[in-house]
Amino acid sequence: MASYPSDLDIAQSSKLVPVKDIGNQLGIAENDMELYGNYKAKLPLKLIDEKKVSKSNLILVTAMTPTPAGEGKTTTSIGLAEGMNKIGKKTTVVLREPSLGPVFGVKGGAAGGGYSQVVPMEDINLHFTGDFAAIEKANNLLAALIDNNIQSLKNNLGLDPRTVEWKRVMDMNDRALRNVVSGMGGKPGGMMRETGFNITAASEVMAILCLAEGMSDLKEKIGNIYIGDTYEGQAIFARDLKAEGAMAALLKEAIKPNLVQTLEGNPAIIHGGPFANIAQGTNSVIATKMGMSLTDYVVTEAGFGADLGAEKFLNIKCGYSGLAPKAVVLVATIRALKYHGGQSLADVKEHNTVALVKGLANLEKHIENIAIYGLTVVVSINKFITDSEEEIRIVKERCEELNVKVAICEGWEKGGAGATVLAEEVIEAIENGSGSYKPIYDWNWTVKEKIEAVARKVYGARNVEFLPRAKQNLRKLERIGLNDKPVCIAKTQNSLSDDPKWLGRPVNFTLTVREIEVASGAGFSIPITGNMLRMPGLPATPAAEGMDIDNEGRITGLS
Repeated sequence: MASYPSDLDIAQSSKLVPVKDIGNQLGIAENDMELYGNYKAKLPLKLIDEKKVSKSNLILVTAMTPTPAGEGKTTTSIGLAEGMNKIGKKTTVVLREPSLGPVFGVKGGAAGGGYSQVVPMEDINLHFTGDFAAIEKANNLLAALIDNNIQSLKNNLGLDPRTVEWKRVMDMNDRALRNVVSGMGGKPGGMMRETGFNITAASEVMAILCLAEGMSDLKEKIGNIYIGDTYEGQAIFARDLKAEGAMAALLKEAIKPNLVQTLEGNPAIIHGGPFANIAQGTNSVIATKMGMSLTDYVVTEAGFGADLGAEKFLNIKCGYSGLAPKAVVLVATIRALKYHGGQSLADVKEHNTVALVKGLANLEKHIENIAIYGLTVVVSINKFITDSEEEIRIVKERCEELNVKVAICEGWEKGGAGATVLAEEVIEAIENGSGSYKPIYDWNWTVKEKIEAVARKVYGARNVEFLPRAKQNLRKLERIGLNDKPVCIAKTQNSLSDDPKWLGRPVNFTLTVREIEVASGAGFSIPITGNMLRMPGLPATPAAEGMDIDNEGRITGLS
C-alpha cells in the first residue's frame, strides 16, 4: 500500500503565494485588503456587490450521514474548487473556520486534507485572525452585563436569575465547565446561581454573525437576544441592557471575512463556524456573498449530513439571505456506506459488497432529501485507496438507476487534477439542470408544523412527540415573537433519526422534542432532540497529546 505524507507535511512543504497576489486575482486593490502577515487578509464588506451575487453560481457541498471516520466533505469542497479552476471556471471556495475544540480533541482541523487543503493550515486551525476570540468576548460581555444587572440596585431590570439561560463560552472542549455555580464568595461575588459554559461555536453570537448582512443588521440581531424574564414574566432582551453597541464593537474585525488560498494558489474565503447539530452549520452570509461578488462560481459546504447542515442552509440561510444553490454535491464514501450497512468501524476498509448494498439506503434517502428542495444533485464518491473497483461500480450503477449524476473525486490524492471529472459533472448540472430551489416549509406555519415538516420529509419520521417542557416552550415562543421564524433542530449527526445508534435509513420512528430553546437574536427557535452537548469533552487520548512545536516555530502533530 502506498505511503503518503501527512496533511501537515503537505501543507508545510507547499509554496504559498502572497495573499495580496490572491487578492489581485480577484480584482481586489491591495489597499482594500487588511493584511494579517503575508498569507492572510480581511476583506471589507464594501466589496460585496449584490448584482454580481445574483449572477454568480452557488454550489453547495453536503454529505450522507457521517461516520466517526469522516467523509471528507471539506476536502471534496476544496478539491472541487481546484478542479473548477483547472477547467477554466473562475471559482472561490468558501468555508467555515475550525474550532479549537475538535482540533485538540478527536476530529482534527477543518482545513481539508491531502492535496486539497487551504493554507496556511496551522494558522487557520489555530486562532487564525482572532474571530472566535472576538465572538467569545462578545458573548461573555453579555454574560457579565447580565450578572451585573442582577446584583446591582441601580438600573436593575428585575431579571429573575432562574430564567436566565445565557451561558459563557470558550473555544475548547472542557466538560468540567458544562455546569457551574457562579457568584460565589458572598455579597462581593454577586447573586449565586447555576449556569455553565458552551463551546464558542455553539454561541448564539456565532449564529448571529453568520446570518448578519452588515454592521447595522448585526447590532439589531444582537439587541434581539433573549436573556430571560422579569419576576412579573416580562421578556428581557440584550437591548434592554444596552449591550448591542459594545458587543458589536468587539466584532468590528470579526465581521469581515478572511481571504487565504488553496494549495494550488486559488482563492479561499473562510469565515464563521457554527456547529451543524446545534446551530445552522454554515459559513457567514457575508462570506458567501463576498465570494459570489468576486468569482463566477462559489463552492461552499454545510456541516454534517444533508439532514442537518444542508437542511439548515436551505431553510434558514437561504431564507434570510435570498441565496439559492444552482447544484448540490452529495459526498459519499465506500467505507461510510459499508458502515451504514452494518460493517464495524474497525473493518470498513475490508471488502464487503453485502454491507455496501445495504448501506446504499442511507445515500438514497439523502438524494431524495435534496430533490425535495427542487435541486439537482451530483453524488461525489470520495475515493480512498482501500476502495475496490467492484464496490465503486456498485455505487455508480445504483446512482445511474436513480438517474443521478455521479463522479469519483480523488482530490485528496491528486488535488485539482483529481476533481476535474466532478467539476465537469457539476457544470453540466448547473447548465442543463431544470431544478429550482423551494423551501420545504413556510415560515408562517406554526412552529409545531415546521418541526413536523422537517422530521417527516427530511428525517423520515412517522411521528413527532412533544414532551411537556417542549409544549410549554411553544407558548413561550409565541410570547417572544418567534412563531414566524424558521426552526433550527438540534439532532445527532450520527443518524437520520434522533437515536445516534440507528444507522442506515431509519423508518417508522418517532422524533422526540424534549424542549425548544429561544434564539431570537439569530432569528430562529432551536427544538432539542436527544441529548445534545453544547460543551463537548475531550477523548481519552486527545489529539493535543501528539502536538508539539520546535525552537524554529515548526508545529508537528496537527491534523
